[in-house]
This record gives sequence, C-alpha cells and structure tokens, in this order.
Amino acid sequence: MKQIRIAVLSVLTTALVVATMWGAGKSTTVKGYVIDSSCTFTKDLKKPLSPECAVACAKAGSPLVIQTAAGTVYLPIDDAQPAKGQNDRLMPYAGQMVSVTGKVYEKGGARAIVIEKIEATNADK
Repeated sequence: MKQIRIAVLSVLTTALVVATMWGAGKSTTVKGYVIDSSCTFTKDLKKPLSPECAVACAKAGSPLVIQTAAGTVYLPIDDAQPAKGQNDRLMPYAGQMVSVTGKVYEKGGARAIVIEKIEATNADK
C-alpha cells in the first residue's frame, strides 16, 4: 500500500511540474499603467500621480512596473543572458496606460513579463 501511495504521489508531482512548465512563458496581453514600483507598493497607488513623477523615480533608479486596474503588478524582465533592465524601454510610457503583449511568468506569487510589444492606450478602452 505504501508503494502505491508513493507511486501516485510521484505521478501527481510530475503532472504538476509539467503543467507549470507548459503555462510558463505563455504569450499574453496585459493592460495597465506604467508606474514606479516603489509607489505602487508603499503608497498603494492605483495609477501614477503623473508621468513626470514616474519618470523622476525611474531616473533615480526605481524599476518601472505595469499595474493593471485589478492591482496585479507585472515586473518587466529580459529573457536574454545577461539580462538588462527594462526602464529604458518603458520610460516613453511612464505614467501612461499601455497594452503590453509578451510572455508572462509566475513564480512564488510574483508575475513578470518579457515585453514583445508595447503601445500606449486609452485608459477608457
């Protein structure tokens, strides 16, 4: 009986790992504000105070993130090695609503996105 439980547990664990691997890196479109990571967490902002504020924080070294209307935060990452920060790529959109298409990864409750396409969008759409 113990061997059967071990076998079943092994099969379930393998299935979970395979399902997780298939879901990782799935191309998705996310709509949200490009916002300073510090403000979204420490000040609980739903959107940037202003584009100028987001740019100033980014220039000071704070990573820009994408925050959806539901409050989900996506950390823009690079899939190249060595990886590069994404602030330069996001700076033209700081403080704006954007639509981002890319591969989304989840780990330990955090979400990241490798940006394939980014464009400014209307907040009402």
